[in-house]
Amino acid sequence: MRQRLTQFLILGLILGIGLGYVLHSSYDSADPFLAAWSDYLKLLPDVFLHLIKMIIAPLIASTIITGIAGMGDSTALGRIGAKAMAWFISASFISLLLGMVLVNWWQPGLGVNAVASAGVDLATKELTVRHFVLEIFPTSAMEAMATNNVLQILLFSVFCGVALSAIGEKGRIIVEFAEAVVQMMLQVTGYVMAVSPIAVFGAAASIVAQKGLGILATYGVLAGEFYAGLAILWIILIAAGSLFLGKKIFLLIRYVREPVLITFSTATSDASLPRMFEALDRFGVPRRVSGFVLPLGYAFNLDGSMMYTSFASLFIAQAYGIHLSFEQQILMLLTLMVSSKGIAGVPRASLVVIAATLNQFHVPVEGVALLLGIDTFLDMGRSGTSVFGNAVATAVVCRAEGMLQPPLDPDAPLPDAPHDTAEHGRKGLHLDQGQ
Repeated sequence: MRQRLTQFLILGLILGIGLGYVLHSSYDSADPFLAAWSDYLKLLPDVFLHLIKMIIAPLIASTIITGIAGMGDSTALGRIGAKAMAWFISASFISLLLGMVLVNWWQPGLGVNAVASAGVDLATKELTVRHFVLEIFPTSAMEAMATNNVLQILLFSVFCGVALSAIGEKGRIIVEFAEAVVQMMLQVTGYVMAVSPIAVFGAAASIVAQKGLGILATYGVLAGEFYAGLAILWIILIAAGSLFLGKKIFLLIRYVREPVLITFSTATSDASLPRMFEALDRFGVPRRVSGFVLPLGYAFNLDGSMMYTSFASLFIAQAYGIHLSFEQQILMLLTLMVSSKGIAGVPRASLVVIAATLNQFHVPVEGVALLLGIDTFLDMGRSGTSVFGNAVATAVVCRAEGMLQPPLDPDAPLPDAPHDTAEHGRKGLHLDQGQ
C-alpha cells in the first residue's frame, strides 16, 4: 500500500461514493438505519483525523526547533520569514481578486431564490483583532500542543530554536532529542497513512449516503464555476512557481500528489501536514526551511479558502439582489484579507469569515445558509488548493534562499519496524521452558 498509496486513495474514494449511492438509493433519508450507517462510516475518517492530530504538535515543534537551531543564523530566519510572508500576502490578494472577478463574470447568484434561514450561529464575534493577536501568543506551551494551536506552537518553537542556537553546545542534547523526535514522528506518520484509503472510503460513503449524488446537481452551477475558478488558481500558482522552480514545478506536483489527494478526500488540511513534510523532504526542501515556512503557511496562506470567501460573499449578495459597487467590493476584499488571518482554531472557519464580512456590508448573514448544503463538497476543493499553494510557497522560498537540494525518489519505501517470526518476538523474555 505504501508503494501505491495514490491508487488506493482513488480506489477508496470511488468505492466510498459507490457505497454511499447504494445506501442513499435503498433507504429513505429519514430512515434511522441510514443515519446509523452514515454515522458508522463517518467513524473511519474521524478516527484517522484523531490519529493525525496526535502527530501534528510534536512533529511541528520538533521540526521547527531542529530547523532553526541547525540554521545557526537568526538573520537567515528573519529573511526566510520575510520572503514567506511576502509570498503569502501576494498569493492571498490574487486569490481574493480572482474570486471577485469570476463571480462578477459568471454571476451564479442571479436567479437564486434566497430565503433567510433562522438559527445560523457562526460566532462571528470571535473574529476581532484582539482575539487574533491574543491567539498568537500562548499562555502555556502544553496547552498549545494539547489543542493543536499551530500559531502558538510555531511561536513557542521559534523561541526555543533561537535560544538553543544561542546557547550552542549546552543545548546540543536537546537538539539531538528533537531530531530523534522528528524521525520517530515521520515513522508514525507512515503507519497512520497506511489506513488513509480506508478513511477516504468512509468519508465519501458517509457524505453521499446522507446527501446523495444530487448534492452535486442542486448547486451544480455554483460548484462547477467554483471548481473552474480553482483550476484557474492552480494554473496561476503553477505559473508563479515555475518562475522560480522552472520545470521542477511539475516534479513538485508529482511529489505532493498524495498529501493533496488526502486533503481533498477528507476536506481538512490537517490530514496532510505530516505527509507534506515528507514529500517536501524528498523534493529537496531542507527541514530547516519547510519546518518553519509550512506551518506558517497553514495559518496565513489559505489560497483556496481565500478565493472561496470572496466568491461566496458576492454570490450571497447576488442571491439577495444586493448590488455592491466596485469600491465596496475592493473594500470587502481588504476586509476578507485581514479577517481571514484570524481564523485559526475557529470552527467552520471560512463560513465564519464570510458571515462576519456580510454583516459589515449589510448583506443578510442568514445567506450563509445557502452554502451549508454544499459546503463540504466545496471545502474539499478549497482545502486541497490551499495545501498545494503552501507546497509551492515553501519550495519557492527554499529556491530563493538557494537551499534547494537534489530530489530523492518519491516512491522509495519507508523503513519497517523489526518483525519476523514468533521466535524473534520472544527475544529478551524469560519464558517458562515448559510452554
